[in-house]
Amino acid sequence: MSPADPAAAAGSVDELAAQEERLVLDTFGNDEAWELGSLLVALARERGAAVTVGIRRGAQQLFHCALPGTSADNDAWIARKSAVVERYGESSYLVGARFRAKGRTFEDSSRLDPDRYAAHGGAFPVRLRGTGVVGVVAVSGLPQADDHALVVEGLERFLSAG
Repeated sequence: MSPADPAAAAGSVDELAAQEERLVLDTFGNDEAWELGSLLVALARERGAAVTVGIRRGAQQLFHCALPGTSADNDAWIARKSAVVERYGESSYLVGARFRAKGRTFEDSSRLDPDRYAAHGGAFPVRLRGTGVVGVVAVSGLPQADDHALVVEGLERFLSAG
């Protein structure tokens, strides 16, 4: 696995899809968004990672934190990656991996405006058991495989603590 191959670093399409099947919440409201967001910020600070964290439920921003070393560009990345989750109902990284697995790129094949959509790792669906996708948790500031991995680790810890 080389850094030039982020799909290999994070796993196959099947592995990425399995993460989404496994990381399902029973409840999700303002308090859960605060807890999950705070957990992600704590993980980032432990690692000295300059990231922005954003969590939305539908159209409402429930959590946002921009750590030192980030900029408004990270907010724009979160918005673009979150738009992919909202459109496809899957993580932004999985959507990009599905295109790559077919030998195509999201940018060339999706026919979506790249100023509004980015199938790069870091945005993950907030999925409720029995309901489906109700929101998005997103991280921006690291290489895409690392953004994705941070969100997955945060969700795993959040679920194991609950």
